[in-house]
Amino acid sequence: MKKEVKDTIIVELGEKLKEFPHFYLVELTGLDAAKTSDLRRKCFKNEIKLLVVKNKLLHKAFEKSEVDYSPLYECLKGNTAIMFTQTANVPAKLIKEYKKEGIPALKGAFAEESFFVGADKLDELVAIKSKNELIADVVALLQSPIKNVVSGLNAGGKIHGLLDAIAERNK
Repeated sequence: MKKEVKDTIIVELGEKLKEFPHFYLVELTGLDAAKTSDLRRKCFKNEIKLLVVKNKLLHKAFEKSEVDYSPLYECLKGNTAIMFTQTANVPAKLIKEYKKEGIPALKGAFAEESFFVGADKLDELVAIKSKNELIADVVALLQSPIKNVVSGLNAGGKIHGLLDAIAERNK
């Protein structure tokens, strides 16, 4: 590969690192063509950008980045694919689907501004809640008291009964 091509790839990887806040390093060795196509389809469906990269080029992209990715350097051995995503836990859930087969295997990840090195971190990555999941939790917590009042009004049918029930609780 010519130096100009390598430099272009390093720049493109650097742009992807800036564009996507989360990425996973995975091992795809052992996937046949059909399973690789299936994985790529699932990645596309879940808005994950899957790229197979050369370790040295990715290492250089890491070095040129503003973020210190040195904890992930040890993951750059063997065949490496990188999964870029906007939502931190989506690739982890996809990898967990394939866990029975052992492929793809998690090497490391950068999610929610933290480093996760090793396949044993997969469950932690799956447990990370996305922004939308956190918003849904907060909304559910805020709605809970309102639902209790509404159900009390519907059950008693009268405000007087509700006020009596509240007064008895406070005694």
